[in-house]
Amino acid sequence: MSGSSAAELQPGDPNYVPAPRIRRPRRQRSVTESLTSIVLLLEAIVLFFVALVFFGLHTLTPAGAFGGAGLFIVVILVTIALLRFPIGMVLGWLIQVALIALGVLNPVMYVVGVGFTAFYAWCFVRGRQIDARRRAFLASSTAPEGDTP
Repeated sequence: MSGSSAAELQPGDPNYVPAPRIRRPRRQRSVTESLTSIVLLLEAIVLFFVALVFFGLHTLTPAGAFGGAGLFIVVILVTIALLRFPIGMVLGWLIQVALIALGVLNPVMYVVGVGFTAFYAWCFVRGRQIDARRRAFLASSTAPEGDTP
């Protein structure tokens, strides 16, 4: 045998033991990000049914109904991924405007759009409040005992 050491072992060798993987800690999502992403995902699901309604009522052609809904859903999914950045929140609000604007095609969508926008606004505002309280709590709990004003 020609001097086999642990450094020479390869994945095919019977004595090979892979090094343990060191996982990165997951990024702590804000409450605002979590709540608004839930609303956006619900909107994406509803948009599939909206496409079915637009197709069934002959409001749009099949390509227009399903293609438009598919594009809208992709934009929503990209926005969910971007919610950690300020541009994601801006896109989220623009999606709410676009959802209300679908009322031009079917007036019921005004009601659906306003309802989702109110839900999104509540999640946005309440999430910001909870995030601010969490930051204040963490800042006060990590401060040294004598430095509190």
